[in-house]
Amino acid sequence: MRPRVVLVGPMGAGKSTVGSLLAERWGVTVRDTDTDIEAVAGKPVSDIFVEDGEAAFRTLERQAVAAALATHDGVLALGGGAVLDPGTRELLHGHRVVYLRVGLADAVKRVGLGTGRPLLLGDAGGIRARVRQLLDERAPVYEAVATEVVDTDGRSPAEVADLIEEELT
Repeated sequence: MRPRVVLVGPMGAGKSTVGSLLAERWGVTVRDTDTDIEAVAGKPVSDIFVEDGEAAFRTLERQAVAAALATHDGVLALGGGAVLDPGTRELLHGHRVVYLRVGLADAVKRVGLGTGRPLLLGDAGGIRARVRQLLDERAPVYEAVATEVVDTDGRSPAEVADLIEEELT
């Protein structure tokens, strides 16, 4: 069993929204590893970061991604930082991985003030700078794991889903 497609990208790229649209179109389920982590931990991702630390979160994330890749056959959306783990990158080999690329302006608009975004906590004055830093740092990693890249800037979630369907056929 393997996911039909794995969506990767930074916060604000639209992974959850586009994933839900694709799952509905294809008659499959969508799974989000952040939701899986919250179910296991019994608390929101932001609380895990604050109370347990990023390292503890990344351990849970690695386990959630491995389990989802092995047991889910629908659309799988990974958390923005999941691909930072070398073991996770290795597990993605052989899967259809679509990188939802988003530019700074669109990412900031979609993320807003970062409520519930652990890597933006306490950074209200510098959200734009922090999002830029994350985009710059992670883009090469997303590109390295992707089998397809879809630009999301200026596109509706439905348009992005259309492009993914075109890429996968």
